[in-house]
Amino acid sequence: MSRRSRKRGEAGGRRWLVRAAVWLLVLGVVGLGAGYGFLRRYLHSDSFRIFLSTEAGKAAGVTGEFAPFDWQGLAVGTESFEARGDGPVTGLRADGLHTEIGLGSVRRGVWEILGSNVRRLEVSVDARKPLDETPPPPQIERAVAKKAKPAGWFPKEAELQGIDVRELVLKVILKEGLATAGGMSVHAEPAGAKDAYRAEIEGGTVRLPFGMVPELRLDRARLRYQDGRVFLTEMKVAAWDNGRIEGTGEWDMASRRFFIEGDVTGAKCENVLNADWSKRLTGDVTSTFALNNRPGFPQASGTLTIQNGVLTALPMLDALAAYADTRRFRVLTLNEAHTDWNWKSGELVLTNLVLGSEGLVRIEGGITIRGRNLDGVFRLGLAPGTLATIPGAETDVFAPGERGLLWTTLRITGTLDDPKEDLTNRLIAAAGLRMFEQLPETGEQALKFTRSLLGEPSSKTIEKSGKIIKETRKTVREISGILDGILGGTPEEPAKEDEPH
Repeated sequence: MSRRSRKRGEAGGRRWLVRAAVWLLVLGVVGLGAGYGFLRRYLHSDSFRIFLSTEAGKAAGVTGEFAPFDWQGLAVGTESFEARGDGPVTGLRADGLHTEIGLGSVRRGVWEILGSNVRRLEVSVDARKPLDETPPPPQIERAVAKKAKPAGWFPKEAELQGIDVRELVLKVILKEGLATAGGMSVHAEPAGAKDAYRAEIEGGTVRLPFGMVPELRLDRARLRYQDGRVFLTEMKVAAWDNGRIEGTGEWDMASRRFFIEGDVTGAKCENVLNADWSKRLTGDVTSTFALNNRPGFPQASGTLTIQNGVLTALPMLDALAAYADTRRFRVLTLNEAHTDWNWKSGELVLTNLVLGSEGLVRIEGGITIRGRNLDGVFRLGLAPGTLATIPGAETDVFAPGERGLLWTTLRITGTLDDPKEDLTNRLIAAAGLRMFEQLPETGEQALKFTRSLLGEPSSKTIEKSGKIIKETRKTVREISGILDGILGGTPEEPAKEDEPH
């Protein structure tokens, strides 16, 4: 074969390769166009809408459906998604949804849900059922499931790549009442692992059905979801005027058990005490807290400290001030004020409670508040000499002890509206006993005693000794009445004196 013939053959082969490449490119473009058109027709079909409804329902454990889709290319919007459920989530409604479908993961059988945003999302949760009776996620009816199942090689899963919710409204029914949250914005996105997400929530208010918890104003909360568990990695909340609450926690969605712990700062006594006590005790409050429902009901505990504390107009201390003729007890500056606390089922227990004013008075002990009923036992320490004017107080009622104070026990009972204590009666009894100890035991002893002193005839002596006994008894009754009135009791009416015989 000549050189010219070989060149013509090589040139013809190259032309065929070029033509084949062009045809393959054309076929590829046509194929892609046909495939895109095929995918687009499916995306715009009612089957895809129901498929997405099923996927969205499974994520929340509910059964629901999107309103008709409005497509613009691969971007889609819908007026709402509404769902109901028999599990913890009983209702869900999303309004003003917009998203875009990505095709980058079609080869691995996944629809990408990109750039999703929701104008308003409302979720209702019923948490009153026992933890071990959580029903399984609702089952989609067979007809709907069959219709929703993509045919052939269409992806059978959808992956949410991120979502923004402009307004989240949450309603949770607890055994104690209704908890609500509203006005919050949410941003969520994948967190790396399969079915793992992280979210950031900002703004809004939270109201809980617990009298001791005020309305909470959310600054920011960061969460992470993975394997059916929600982890609260950061929470910053404002409460009262200048109070701040920070914490972390965890929630197991299967068992619905939760745990949260943190600190409260910037609160005032008036924020955490009832109206009556907030007038008597002022200061700055800080507290740790740990809240959980591990026993099957909510319970909380922590340690509370009062700084710059001032105790004013406490009835018992006012009584001590009046009888000791000093104003030091009427307004006490506290150099130490703290207690451990535990709350559950409407019962508040204070333990390791200490209220102290250096060198003057100290109270140690604990008290249980059930509803409005009180039951507490304390140790009361007073500076020596405080009750020197009450006969027997510092020897029969109090005893020397640590810190250079005189100590006695103190029992508190009654109710928040009408508290009662046992110290008053013991002081009255001690004073009365000491006064009677100054008297002869019998009339005969009185007669001998007064005769030796007065040197008078027996008839006059008997008359005078009788008067002495009556006057002394009258004095004891008056002291008892004064003490009873000062220390919070009700003074008894003075007994009518016997006419002299």
